Amino acid sequence: MINMARTLLSRRSVLRGMSASTLAASGVFRSGISRAADRPMLTHGVQSGDVDMSSAVVWARADRPSRLHFEIATSDSFKDVLRAVWIDALPESDFTGKLSFEGLPTGQDFFFRVIAQSHAEPALRGEAAVGHFRTAPADRRDISFVWSGDTCGQGWGIDEARGGMKTYATMLKYRPGFFLHNGDTIYADGPIAAEVKLPDGSLWKNVVMEEKAKPAETLAEFRANYKYNLIDANLRAFKCLRNGTTTK
Repeated sequence: MINMARTLLSRRSVLRGMSASTLAASGVFRSGISRAADRPMLTHGVQSGDVDMSSAVVWARADRPSRLHFEIATSDSFKDVLRAVWIDALPESDFTGKLSFEGLPTGQDFFFRVIAQSHAEPALRGEAAVGHFRTAPADRRDISFVWSGDTCGQGWGIDEARGGMKTYATMLKYRPGFFLHNGDTIYADGPIAAEVKLPDGSLWKNVVMEEKAKPAETLAEFRANYKYNLIDANLRAFKCLRNGTTTK
């Protein structure tokens, strides 16, 4: 005698399997995780700079050909976006996008958000990154500022075991109104070795990258000098300062 319940169950299982296969092939069951590698990412966070009373320059870099969507608002909820602009991030600019928001009110806090969209598949977008700046005031008032310079020079690079570039973490803690980088943002002629021996016999262990192992000679190597600095989490956090204005 045939077991009808088992037969029905078997048929239902086959039908469910066929339906699942069909839906998966059509893309209905494709999860976001399965396409994660296809989504463009912002490689070094976001940055703002050259801020004055009515304008600011904002910047971001993707990891592949993308369209970068920049939005600016007066709150981090982005409920009321003041402006939205698309910029292509292509190989000739090393996948970077930069724009100037102009005609802004003075003495105002602004939040900007950047999302990378795949050139090949516009439906694929990466995660948003948010930065903050404040336009300069029109009236006279007290203002706090910090300054620094000479980043990663003379072979001294990023030692993550020692906390990386802690100067930037310290400056971020004070939430300055203005930041001035006093020259030498990179050392294109200064290679970064894996280790530097200290007087006490211990080792300073640098993060290394191939392009920083020799003096820069090509455009890619010069660009890599800037990328090297942005490996540091302290510097990235400072450059997308959420409560203050940064410039360079």
